Amino acid sequence: MYVGVKWGDKRMITTSILVIIALIIYVVTYYAYGRRVLERKVVKASAERKTPAHKYFDNVDYVPTNKYVLMGHHFASIAGAGPIVGPAMAMGWGWLMPILWIWFGNVFIGAVHDYLSLMASVRYDGRSIQWISGKLISPRMSKAFSVFIYFALLLVIAAFGAVIGKLFVKIPIVATASLTQIALAVVLGYIMYQKTLKPIPSAALGALFIVISVLVGEALPIHLSYQSWVIVLLIYTIIAASLPVWVLLQPRDFMNSLLLYFGLFIGVVGLVVLFGNLGIPAYTSFTAPVLGVPSPFWPMVPLVIACGALSGFHSLVASGTTSKQLDSELSGLLVGYGSMFAEGLLSTLVVASIAAMLPIMLLNPAAYGLKLGMTQAEIQKILSDPIAFGNNYAKIMKDFGGPAGIFAKTFGAAVGTALHLPVRALIIFAGLWITSFALTTLDTTVRLARFTWSEIMEYINLHKTPINNAWVASAIASILGFALAWSGAYLVLWPAFSGVNQMLASIAMMTVAAWVIKELRAPKRYQTTVLAPALFLWVTVTLALLIYVAYVAPVTIAKKGEGTLVAVEAITIIELIFNFFLLKEFLRVFREEKERAVEVSAARSEQA
Repeated sequence: MYVGVKWGDKRMITTSILVIIALIIYVVTYYAYGRRVLERKVVKASAERKTPAHKYFDNVDYVPTNKYVLMGHHFASIAGAGPIVGPAMAMGWGWLMPILWIWFGNVFIGAVHDYLSLMASVRYDGRSIQWISGKLISPRMSKAFSVFIYFALLLVIAAFGAVIGKLFVKIPIVATASLTQIALAVVLGYIMYQKTLKPIPSAALGALFIVISVLVGEALPIHLSYQSWVIVLLIYTIIAASLPVWVLLQPRDFMNSLLLYFGLFIGVVGLVVLFGNLGIPAYTSFTAPVLGVPSPFWPMVPLVIACGALSGFHSLVASGTTSKQLDSELSGLLVGYGSMFAEGLLSTLVVASIAAMLPIMLLNPAAYGLKLGMTQAEIQKILSDPIAFGNNYAKIMKDFGGPAGIFAKTFGAAVGTALHLPVRALIIFAGLWITSFALTTLDTTVRLARFTWSEIMEYINLHKTPINNAWVASAIASILGFALAWSGAYLVLWPAFSGVNQMLASIAMMTVAAWVIKELRAPKRYQTTVLAPALFLWVTVTLALLIYVAYVAPVTIAKKGEGTLVAVEAITIIELIFNFFLLKEFLRVFREEKERAVEVSAARSEQA
């Protein structure tokens, strides 16, 4: 049983309007700026150029892949739990500022960053973004960037491992469904790649396997402690990151792409049909305690909303695995640019679901099987007072099973209410949706950490030793990352990951700006559209991380008394130091490029 939306209370903004605005923004920007400007005028993509997947085909990492299948892999890898967890946490500020940041970040930074990172890597034979920085900026930049990225990847493993572990504890059905899907993905991979099953039958079989996974999950929920799940996930990521991509990564991502397309479709349709009022406050307070302490929206927002708006991790995926599987340069816009907009659309659905359904579920907890730690009188007061809502949102979120849980339950209730479908089944589906993306991100991250580790070992001349073995390198990254996740304190883990992730985005944007300026010789107005967002993001994230290491993390660590959290803060401080060095290297090269341009202009004037 579920409770329907109250239709009588009319407001200016509803779930329908919010979703439709997002769709208009993304469609117009994709064609007007992505295709007409970035693809045709800046990158000048051509189907005639052979991509690295064809030039270096090895059936392990370099494998030409259908653009729709590759988009599924790329989206699942970049999204993880990021576009869900971040916006879900940010609702403590209200729904208005987070959705504006998501759309702003998508259009002006995220999609540009993702597409240019992918295409720069394609032009450099599938090389990593850190290798490209060394080529375009300086060898010192490449080495420092590699170490910076390795630490960032450890924080990704820690943050996503903690989110999945907590969700598995809170919703055991999703845990079983996720493990079943992994096992069936190996079967699908064998049939697809060894028996050459065609795409349409493969899609039908993949859809059947997803249904089987949900049914098995509902029949045999696995109940384990959080730390037990951390150990299981540790073992899984070592194996998944070391196997050839066709064994697990590609078939599981193919299944995930089916989840992706169906989830986005049913979410868009459901929330448009719902026409639900956004019942939580549009604005609570500029300094709502989103991170457990008073957290000013600017500059702290990038420490909360990571992948949903923009993400440096995307450049690692784009240049680490996706560029090695791109079948044509003309597929790059859909895979890179389009995936960022799909992620922004997912974040929009998160904001709309929580804003519309949370008040209804709080006022009718029994109808949704919820056990709340507040009385109805307290809930009424919280919902009527924006500041009280912001101050108590973290407590509400905990009752729903954390940020992933609050999305799964509100999304299931919203779509079920609108389309008259079983809410429980849709909650399981939403939970499987989240964990499928997050698990893909986890093993992709460990694979990227293995690649980065190999580069670092080459710098110190240990690349021919056993420590550089694929399985050993994967194990080192997994063990270090999950050790940081052991405490499960996501209010420290998540902002550390998000902050370093967004810092990485600013540095990657500087790198592709150098590519656009030095190699592509793009018109100055297009150079500015890459360089200006990079510098704005660098200033924002640097200020936010300084506040985090000086104030946010110490308060939480003092409350928890957890040693691993000290390690998280130490890594963040190290990353801040690297951050200043990387900016210095970029500005030096940018200054040299400007001087070169002046000299060329003067030489042309003399010749004239």
